[in-house]
Amino acid sequence: MLHSPVMLEESIDFLITNPSGLYIDATFGRGGHSRKILDSISKDGMLLAIDKDDEAIRFAKENFQDKNFLIKHAGFEDLDSINAPKKVDGILFDFGLCSTHYDDPSRGFSFNEAGPLDMRIDTRQSKKLEDLLKTIDTKTLSDIIFQYGDEKESRKISKAITDSYMDGKISNTIDLAETIKNVKTKSSRKIHPATKTFQALRIYLNDEINNLKTGLNKSKELIKPGGRIVCISFHSLEDRSVKKSFAPTKISYPKEIPLNNEVIKHFKVIAKKVRPKSSELKRNRRSRSAIMRVFEKT
Repeated sequence: MLHSPVMLEESIDFLITNPSGLYIDATFGRGGHSRKILDSISKDGMLLAIDKDDEAIRFAKENFQDKNFLIKHAGFEDLDSINAPKKVDGILFDFGLCSTHYDDPSRGFSFNEAGPLDMRIDTRQSKKLEDLLKTIDTKTLSDIIFQYGDEKESRKISKAITDSYMDGKISNTIDLAETIKNVKTKSSRKIHPATKTFQALRIYLNDEINNLKTGLNKSKELIKPGGRIVCISFHSLEDRSVKKSFAPTKISYPKEIPLNNEVIKHFKVIAKKVRPKSSELKRNRRSRSAIMRVFEKT
């Protein structure tokens, strides 16, 4: 399955305010949003992109020969390493995992086909899922599954995983998915029983939430007044982090100081909680949980 960029038209319509400006695609993936940005800016405009995945970098070098495009092998937590020559007109974050990761069982993200216990987004990272399972205790694993997957049966699942792994019954992603499926008593018809646990393990292993927060903070320093930051999230942890990052700063004074409390807004909300259109949902099931928020620097 080819990767379909989520809310492609809507996100780029919000992002591009100056066709001759400088833009950053902080999550290149397979370049769907980047191609649309390049088609929307003039020859005087510039697009810088980053991605931490080897395959994404290879794809970009083979398919993006545009003179006003550059890509760097880095995660959005290293956004400042891109060395933008000036303040940026717009930054796009699409926090969803590229579909090709799910479709390639060798990456270890799929619970539909057998693959290694890997789950690394950046293959330069040494720690794989298997390394985590070798050392983690049931309580810690339960906390991870609950916190990052919002899985109500996390205790039962974590015990099944740690016991089965120690007994040599989990050697690939199908084994892991079946272990989860066998102990789940409450499952939605809409998603696989292992979905939330796989999500939690992926987020934890790749430190996705901390990296997201770091990337957002750095984006606020890079963006110019009037520039926009477009964020597409796929689960509540991401969306909450986005909202909190761009919330107004509140300054409270002690009662003895005769000053009113202040609320300082560094960004104004241009769009909040935008969801995919019904036509996109029919075309791309993986877009169903997407939420887009757009902020403009004041």
